[in-house]
Amino acid sequence: MFQYRTDRSALSRAITLGEVVFHSVVRSVRSKHNNAFVALGMNIVQSVMFVMFFYFMFSVLGMRGGAIRGDFLLYMMSGVFLFMTHTKTLGAVVGAEGASSPMMQHAPMNTTIAILSAAIGALYVQILSMLIILFAYHVAFTPIHIEEPFPAFGMILLSWASGAAIGLVLYVLKPWMPGAIGIISTVYQRSNMLFSGKMVLANSLPGYMLPMFIWNPLFHTIDQARGHIFINYNPRVTWWEYTAWLALIFLVLGLMGEFYTRRAVSLSWSARR
Repeated sequence: MFQYRTDRSALSRAITLGEVVFHSVVRSVRSKHNNAFVALGMNIVQSVMFVMFFYFMFSVLGMRGGAIRGDFLLYMMSGVFLFMTHTKTLGAVVGAEGASSPMMQHAPMNTTIAILSAAIGALYVQILSMLIILFAYHVAFTPIHIEEPFPAFGMILLSWASGAAIGLVLYVLKPWMPGAIGIISTVYQRSNMLFSGKMVLANSLPGYMLPMFIWNPLFHTIDQARGHIFINYNPRVTWWEYTAWLALIFLVLGLMGEFYTRRAVSLSWSARR
């Protein structure tokens, strides 16, 4: 009830924030399952199933000739990993706890920490799953060679950042129109199944089909990542700068909207809707 407040330094506040974010990330990861290893295993199985489904589909339809010369499974994984990172992060941020959540009654907790923990938790699970799958494939099947590993990893981070920024905008709009935002989020994630470019090569797309893909920030990062992974592929119709600028714009809009919504949101909203 009565507290004695003391002025703390910026370093002390940063350490406290980092500690709260860390525990929130752990809580976010464990929210998928009581056992963190089971939650990680479920994500690994989902990624492997995606890769194997597209592998067999391409083999049955005879579409492997349109892929990049090199490891075909690595080509498929390059698209699936970035797709999973983008969509899982967007879903995690949209589903983060809002200002009216009971968790916000605890003093150190706020919506900023909830959003950060959801985004970082999704990135942690996806990166760990990717490393485990690539290590198992490298050891059990064939050695993996990535031409430019650090720029390729940068495209993964850019896919994560764009997913978090778009999810942040949907997150701040959710209290105002929860039904519509749920539909928009689902439609966007489902549309990425077709228009993310994980199943096609951007350079080989005909001109009349390119506008169906070029709007998607994930399409650009997947194509740019393949340019860094394979030595004999040079992206010509995509730009990573497009995704970076789009993520920055959505981040600024999301932060502005979050500041306004946090002040206006009320527990009575859910009763009125």
